[in-house]
Formats: sequence, structure tokens, C-alpha cells
Amino acid sequence: MPSLNLAIARLLNTGTDNFAIWVVKAPYPSGYVLRDCVWPDELNQVWQEWQQMFAGHSRLDISPNSTSQKANPFPIDSISPPSGQTTGPYSSRLMQNLGMNLWRWIFDGQILGSLERSRGIAMGQHTRLRFRLEIRDPHLIALPWEIMQREPGQSAMSLSQDLLFSRTSTEVDALPYLRTDKALNILLVLGHDDKLQLEQEAAILQQTLVDTSVGGNSQRYAPCIVNQLLQPTPQELIQELETRAYNVFFYAGHGLPDPDGGLLFLRPDMPLNGIELAQVLTRTGVKLAVFNACWGAQPAAINHQAIPASSLAEVLIRHGVPAVLGMRDEIADQESHSFIQAFTEALRSHKPIDEAVAQARQELLTLYKFNQPAWTLPVLYLHPDFNGELIKNLDEGITELPDTAIPDIGSPLPAASLRSLAPKGKIWLLRYGVTRIGRTKDNDIVIPEPSVSKRHAEIFCRNTLTDATLVRSYYLQDFSTYGTTWFLGPNGWQQILREEVPLKSGMQLKFGSARAETWEFIIEDS
Repeated sequence: MPSLNLAIARLLNTGTDNFAIWVVKAPYPSGYVLRDCVWPDELNQVWQEWQQMFAGHSRLDISPNSTSQKANPFPIDSISPPSGQTTGPYSSRLMQNLGMNLWRWIFDGQILGSLERSRGIAMGQHTRLRFRLEIRDPHLIALPWEIMQREPGQSAMSLSQDLLFSRTSTEVDALPYLRTDKALNILLVLGHDDKLQLEQEAAILQQTLVDTSVGGNSQRYAPCIVNQLLQPTPQELIQELETRAYNVFFYAGHGLPDPDGGLLFLRPDMPLNGIELAQVLTRTGVKLAVFNACWGAQPAAINHQAIPASSLAEVLIRHGVPAVLGMRDEIADQESHSFIQAFTEALRSHKPIDEAVAQARQELLTLYKFNQPAWTLPVLYLHPDFNGELIKNLDEGITELPDTAIPDIGSPLPAASLRSLAPKGKIWLLRYGVTRIGRTKDNDIVIPEPSVSKRHAEIFCRNTLTDATLVRSYYLQDFSTYGTTWFLGPNGWQQILREEVPLKSGMQLKFGSARAETWEFIIEDS
């Protein structure tokens, strides 16, 4: 499925309201575009109005120096409704105006062109476009990006029939090994909450998770197994996750925002923060973490200023959890149960996680109306290297790793390596499969330079068999954030931008800055 990933970051050296929006991943080489823009006062004002009407949390300021309190510039035909009233034309127009203005701010010029061409590629392949949005500025995280729509009467992006919407982050640890599962194995954890009758809530949630409307088509639904823990200690939680092969972690209970990914109160005096939880979830192979709590997708804040990388969803994704689903704000119990049932039913019918969220979101809109915030509350984060597949179809089977050795090839093939031309530079032998190059330790070749991306490039080989002669060819593929991989050609250093180029022995390469150390690709005996 083709993917288009956008990133948004504040430009700190050019003014507090200046941002960069750029394409991190595109399904075609020239789709990697960038533009600078300013956060407008009009958008700031409609966001403040949204928070006054819908937000159950303290207000977050995007433009801390803005004092604009101008008259409402949007064509809303009525004044603000009385406190607590969120029905009627005002709320519908407010939601629509915020959605359209968020769209117009992001999708302008070349960014819009990249989206439209990516959508066209997906249509040509008879599939959907997977769209992922990375918000690098903490003050923008609380915004309901899921409601973006191009024009009145058109679907919001998260409700689109030809696009799958999620959030993501490129500042992530590598994905852990992911098992192939044929059933939903859910650990349901209910922590301390004064508002909940835990046993009753556990029974409701367990019934909601297991009871889908399978009707006469039960053969196409995967099994669902749910085990529950009521107010466990951290040790009991860790032991349970390590004892069984769970692929879904589901938490309901009390929590608070916190700089380390929020606090989950398993018991009144036993909190667990997001960083601590991330360690055990990644170690035990959990693919999806779901939080039925109002703060799961909210950053912590001090004096209305968001703390970077502090929301629970962000922390878990950054630590390598493949998928995290949290709520952007408070959600009513009835709305939550409706969402969970529709979401679980979609997962059991073997839909990928982002498609299952879209289907459950549509259910919320139908049940609780467009002008109510229920359908806007679920926020899904997907790891950039995760395809969203939670379980496999029963009839798909598991493909075994094939034996790639070619019979009757007597002589060994020459080895390939990458060596630094710096004094006392390192020499790295290349794998016969894929060799990953990047800044972090999970790569095969580690270049710890700030200008090198976490996942910067890959060198891979292709085998060709002609008349019983095996020929191995090597290629370089750029994956860097800004396309900063270089090779020395006849006309000097040439930049590789998300391209695949063949490698020849003696070819010189650079990764990151054009002033970085030079590497040489070598094939023995060539």
C-alpha cells in the first residue's frame, strides 16, 4: 500500500509562529517537497474557540505571544452558545471551520500536489493511500488533525474511503521482533479509578471485546481471547505480559499527564509511567496498546505550554511499540464501549489497525452525530515501519524462510565491504541480504553523526543466475530524512534523493553532510 508521510516542525530561529511542513515519505521520487509557513491568527482564534466548547482539559497555547482577540472572522451565523451546550449549528460550523482551516494551512502548493499525485498512484493500484502525520511541535499535538477536510460536504481525512489516516514519529527505536498471530490475545488491565466499579466495568469491557456480531459469517472472524487484571502491582503486570503471548494491551483506569509519558495508577499508591510501561511492552512483543483514558494522546503542560515528547502515545511509539491508540480528550463510557466494540470487530475481521480505527470512527459519528466530538477523540499512532497488520487470515499460512543457496556453485562469491577513507577508518563487511546504515545502534553500520538519520540508507544485493553462473550485484537506497546521501560521479558529488543506485567497486560515498567522511565501496578481487 503506498504511503505519504508529512512532518510539521516549528522553526525556532525565524520567529515563534513560523513552521516547516515537508514530505518525509512519498510513493514517487519527486514527491519530497517542503514549504515554510506562518501559524495564522485566524486559525489560532478558532482553535481557542474549539477548546472553550469541546476541551475537557486546560487550554494549550500555540502562539504564546499572540494577543489577538479579534471578532470571529469565520462565517458562523450565531454567537457562542450557552456554557455546556455543544449541539446545533454552531458546533457543526465550528468543527467544519477548524477542519477546513487546518487542511488549508497544511495542504498548499507543492504539499497539496504531492498528496493528489500520491492519491492517484494509490487509485491506479486499486488500493488506499496510507497517510501518516508527524507533529514535531508539542503545542500542535492536542489539535484534532483527524477532522481535516478540504471543502464543506467532503469527508474528513480520518473518515475518507480512499485514505487511511494515522499519526507517527520518525524519532523512534527499531521495531522489535513481531510474532505472526492468528487470534486477538488481549490483556485487559483495570487500574485504580474512583469513578469506576472495577468488577462491573471489567465485565462490560470483556463482553464488549469478545462479543462481535459474527452472525452467519463466523468463519471470517479471528478468535479473541481476553484475560484481565484488576489493580495489579507492576510486578504482577510484568509477570502476566511475560507469561503469555499477548498482542494487545488494553488499559482502563485513572491516570495523569506527566513528562515521562503520563502516570497509570495501577493502584492508588502504585503509578507506572509511560517509559516504564514501554520497556515491558516492547520486550514482550505487544503490537497494539489501547488506552481508555482521557489523557492518552495529550502532552503534559506547564502554564499552558506543552512539554515535548510527553504524551503517553508518543513515548510508547518512540520506544518501539508498533501501534498506540489513545484518546485526545475525555470520552463518555457509552461512546467508549461503542468504539471498542466496532474496533475489535474490525480487527477480528483481519483489517489492519488504521482501517479498523477508521471503521470504528465512522460508527461513532453515526451514533453520536457529526457535531459532537466523540468521533474526533480516538488518536492512532503507528510506528513508521509498521504496516498495521495485527493478525493474519487463517488461510494465509506462514511462509517459511527459503533456502537461497544455489546448487553446484563450486567457488565462493567475493565479499563486499564499505570502508572509511578517514585515517584509521573502519571497514564494515556487507551482508548478503540488506545492510542498514544509520546513526543509531540498531543499524548494521553505525555512523554517529548528527547529520546522519536514524535510518539513513541501505545497501542490498540481488542474485542473478545465468548459465549456472551466479552474479551478485549491489545497490544503494537512500532513506534519509532530507535526502543527504551522496556518491562521487564523473561530474563530482551527486545527491541521492530516495533513489536506488547500482554500486561498483571503488565507488565513493558520503552519508549526511557533504563535508562528512568519505566511504568506499569495495568488492574483493575486482
